[in-house]
Amino acid sequence: MPGRWAVCRLDPQAAVPDWAFSGDFFSITRTTDELSIVCSEAGVPEGVLCERAWAGLKVEGPLDFSLTGVLASLTQPLAEAGISLFVLSTYNTDYLLVKARDLDRAVAVLAEAEHTVRSEY
Repeated sequence: MPGRWAVCRLDPQAAVPDWAFSGDFFSITRTTDELSIVCSEAGVPEGVLCERAWAGLKVEGPLDFSLTGVLASLTQPLAEAGISLFVLSTYNTDYLLVKARDLDRAVAVLAEAEHTVRSEY
């Protein structure tokens, strides 16, 4: 996934800000504990609590709901390599965000684990 992403935390009752919708990929999740927003880091104003500089990997989908172990087969080698990640799932597929500085290493680790990785960054 081209671009750089931010993972932001706002108060649980906060209104969803307009900047959350910047770009063609974003995720908004509200729980009783927080409003979590993943979006293009370029749109996030200074002063917002967030982790910046994430890069994205998209799992080829759509994935059937009966499939098991897909995320485990991706996250285990990354965990063993000490690569932190943030995972998002949609109806059709999964997305892995890794720190941009770890992207090349994450791609190499996944390829070594016999996953096919297409580079578009």
